[in-house]
Amino acid sequence: MPDASRIFHRVLLQLSWTTIIATVLAHGLPQNPQHGGTQSGAAGPAEVFRQGQMELERGELKQAEASFLRVTRMDPRSAAALANLGVVYMREKHWDSALRVLQHAQEIDPRLSGIKLNIGLAYFRQSKYPEAIPAFESVVRDVPDSTQARYLLGLCYFFTQKYPEAVKTLQPLEAAESGDLTLLYVLAIAAWKAKQPEIEQSAMTRLITVGGNSAEFHLLMGKAHLNRDEYDDAIKELQLAAAASPGLPFVHFNLGRAYLKKRDFDQARAEFVADSRIEPDVAYNYDQLGMIEFELKQTRPAAEYFQHALQLDPRLASSHYYLARIYKDQGENTKALSEANAAAQLAPQSASVHYLRGRILLALGRKQEAQTEITKLRSISAAELKRDQQTLENSVEDPELVQSPGP
Repeated sequence: MPDASRIFHRVLLQLSWTTIIATVLAHGLPQNPQHGGTQSGAAGPAEVFRQGQMELERGELKQAEASFLRVTRMDPRSAAALANLGVVYMREKHWDSALRVLQHAQEIDPRLSGIKLNIGLAYFRQSKYPEAIPAFESVVRDVPDSTQARYLLGLCYFFTQKYPEAVKTLQPLEAAESGDLTLLYVLAIAAWKAKQPEIEQSAMTRLITVGGNSAEFHLLMGKAHLNRDEYDDAIKELQLAAAASPGLPFVHFNLGRAYLKKRDFDQARAEFVADSRIEPDVAYNYDQLGMIEFELKQTRPAAEYFQHALQLDPRLASSHYYLARIYKDQGENTKALSEANAAAQLAPQSASVHYLRGRILLALGRKQEAQTEITKLRSISAAELKRDQQTLENSVEDPELVQSPGP
């Protein structure tokens, strides 16, 4: 049986940077009439490029950035140098800069499938799944056997609730990656949501066979029960996972989610705190802790948790939304509007966010803008608004699928 722990910890997003570099380099080093060096003995673009490549492989990012920038000054149309510069920025999590140079490289040489993969990955790492889809689709069309691109595309479909597309994309990987617990889990859940019971059953059967009695298997089974709102069964599986491997990431997080659904706030808090000790840089724990304190009307600790969550990940719409509510209740409407605006950018379809923003604008005396927000909500019933708020609260689905250490 495959090593389940190794399979589970195969980080989906931590692609092999040397592989990506090799993909780019397959299309050639920078072209320049003096690529072998200048008459004065100064290094030419090809030599500087090789130096930058070695620096990148050693993790010397600032030096690599300087080398690749130097190549682009000598050869502005060096797609390879721009592509590797994009890799540098991706490692530094400077996503806007990475996308800028990668897209420029693609304009120069559209044949570079490695660049398309990186463009998709740069969007993916920002949770911009709709934007990532076209890039990954293009790679899969050009290189149908690209496991990485197909896997990431399937996850993008999954996160955007395009479950039939996720099943269609991921199912071809089931045979080749049949020992991958995470793939089998995602495929099973997507098939269940897409009402394709045969595929769901096949993936679940394989998951049970491969997973055995491992902690990772019990974690995934617990998450599957969570997706079905089977909270007691989820807790049983997750407790087995915790007993087998107390330090396994996201076991306590998912236990916290299950207890929170059962409104057992004390136990939920304990689980989120436990997971935060294992993974202090994961924002979702603090977001959920903030929700618990908000429910208990403990606004000061709730605000502190939400602020800490946003320091770690500014893209959490729920943290912005609840901070806006706290500030509004405290009469700090300018600060409330800033948070509501951020939430609206991240969750533009959320009726709850628009409703809150309208109330804040009204409190600020900006009646015309408030009326614009309120007009959008006239056809929405109170029950629909409540469901929308619950959707916002539960917007963090399967965070471990998008978490990874730095490249």
